[in-house]
Amino acid sequence: MTREPYPTARREDTVDVLHETPVPDPYRWLEDPDSPETQGWLLAQADLFKREIGQQRFRERIGELLRSGSVGTPAWRGGRCFFSRRTPDQEHAVYYVAEPDGTERALVDPMAIDPSGLTTLDAVQPDKEGRLLAYQISVGGDEESVLYIIDVATGSRVEGPIDRCRYSPVAWLPGGEAFYYVRRLPSTEVPENESQFHRRVYLHRIGTSTEDDVMIFGQGLKMTNYYGVSVSRDGHWLQVSAHEGTAPRNDLWVADLTASTPDRPKLVAVQEGVDAQTGLTFGRDGKLYVHTDRDAPRARVCVTDPATPGADGWRDLITEDPEAVLSDFAILDDLDRPVMLVSWTRHAISEISVHDLATGERLSGVPTPGLGSIGGLSERPEGGFEAWFGYTDNTTPPTIQRYDARTGETTLWAASPGAVQVPPVRTSQEVYRSQDGTEVRMLVIAPVDAEGPRPTILYGYGGFGLSMTPGYSASILAWVEAGGVYAIANLRGGGEEGEDWHRTGMLADKQNVFDDFHAAAEHLIATGVTTREQLAISGGSNGGLLVGAALTQRPDLYAAVACSAPLLDMVRYELFGLGATWNVEYGSAEDPEQFRWLWSYSPYHHVREGVAYPAVLFTVFQSDTRVHPLHAWKMCAALQHATSSDRPILVRTETEVGHGARSISRTVDLSADTLTFLAHHTGL
Repeated sequence: MTREPYPTARREDTVDVLHETPVPDPYRWLEDPDSPETQGWLLAQADLFKREIGQQRFRERIGELLRSGSVGTPAWRGGRCFFSRRTPDQEHAVYYVAEPDGTERALVDPMAIDPSGLTTLDAVQPDKEGRLLAYQISVGGDEESVLYIIDVATGSRVEGPIDRCRYSPVAWLPGGEAFYYVRRLPSTEVPENESQFHRRVYLHRIGTSTEDDVMIFGQGLKMTNYYGVSVSRDGHWLQVSAHEGTAPRNDLWVADLTASTPDRPKLVAVQEGVDAQTGLTFGRDGKLYVHTDRDAPRARVCVTDPATPGADGWRDLITEDPEAVLSDFAILDDLDRPVMLVSWTRHAISEISVHDLATGERLSGVPTPGLGSIGGLSERPEGGFEAWFGYTDNTTPPTIQRYDARTGETTLWAASPGAVQVPPVRTSQEVYRSQDGTEVRMLVIAPVDAEGPRPTILYGYGGFGLSMTPGYSASILAWVEAGGVYAIANLRGGGEEGEDWHRTGMLADKQNVFDDFHAAAEHLIATGVTTREQLAISGGSNGGLLVGAALTQRPDLYAAVACSAPLLDMVRYELFGLGATWNVEYGSAEDPEQFRWLWSYSPYHHVREGVAYPAVLFTVFQSDTRVHPLHAWKMCAALQHATSSDRPILVRTETEVGHGARSISRTVDLSADTLTFLAHHTGL
């Protein structure tokens, strides 16, 4: 069968010389999304995609499975309960408040704000008394959050819009009269290519102009810094943290707000220049609880006096576990014997233990619904005996569980509101060895009656310390129900086994991630789960880089590839989107040694003419302000030029959505197109 010609893509003779190495870039012109040439090429690629994808499968079933809806962990403030919920027919989750008598009201409904579905709710933060709510929204996927404040009782707007608040925490002072937040400098005050950076921490007083906001932190520090800020419940303590980009370390300061004013807090260093991540919780008992991976890659909890917060005074309360990663904790103190609940992930499976708050002694475990993922462990700010946490697994839509420390029982507090018929599946955790002998784990989700090799999707991420844990996925369930197998590898670079696991998959060691992924594929084939002709790989963002490297390093091993919002030109990635904040994870091409790391695997630069590449579908989003679509466009053009195979190389470019949240109907369409493509090229 002869494939129809691909749209013409002009090849340039552009070559940069970096550190004495010629770096060709024949499709640099595709970096300009607004040029007529790029626009024409994208239109032709869109037509090709429509012809090649054929009749869309899976759409109806994915839609049915997403009718489960969702529910979020509650936040309690002044007797009010704040939470999110999405009902079966809603495009976006709605943020609600429940009064003490149980009466519910919607506070922020993205579809009421914008019936087009293009507006997303990015973040929320009720004040300490539950009277005001800060929320952030963005439009069209650009994630450029705009901050508003509303009165909870009336729903009326109190403040806003305040722009340039992307990724901003909101830290309320008691009384709701002021809050700390993070805002970028105006674009007029920074170089044009640095407008995404240069954040500062400000104090804003309700009812005043943002022009009068007081800058309290960030001046003179690195432009790629991200800042965290929080205020203790009693307003006594301010905490400010600084991360250089996405670095797995932070500097940390505290200020006693009873000894200095909120607009001129006297910040004292807790840690500076230390290669560790640390966060603080000011307890109701007057003690300072420290969650840190300093000298403990799987993390520990220490306790100290907030007046002397430095590491010299830390006392271990919950020591590091040699096999589980300590992810969160909550304090329950309305008991004869106050306790700390500690959330862990053990080889990507969540559990919660109960400890004596004074000694750290393990007393018991918290019953959980199954072997899945726990998130959002929360308590009442004023103290109590109960805690709430989110739970999901491969066949359970999100639920909220309530734990009662008096009885030791866990009960269902809220379920996702939609009733769906979830197909029966069988989930197992496999252990395999990577190229260097390292043991790696992988979740394999298969039909209960699975026998013999089947069309299989292997998914991975492997970066930034993010863990791949079990969770409800309509697309996974639809694929397995149709007879396929879905595998999720817990690669190095992730956080499944702690910070050491992350660091053995970043910077100079990034190749370990790709080796782990190839070994996962070979394990699935060797154990009879699938064959090379039936094996697809899938990944997005950093996972898009993963599958891009996989298809260029081992094109013989994979039949099909779904590559979403990927990083692929690792020589120029820092020049676009938020790329400059990721050089602490990948390295910088400006540094000779780090350039060699990047050059060794950069997928765009490892496309070779005459190679029979797998079928590839790139999915990208025109409003993506994190990873520019140019990566996929350039790689698509390079593969279309180079491949000797009849298997298609396609790109699906979607407008008015970005890297993160999107409406349910958009999610369904993207998932259905992706699964349809992979099914066709794996024989499902």
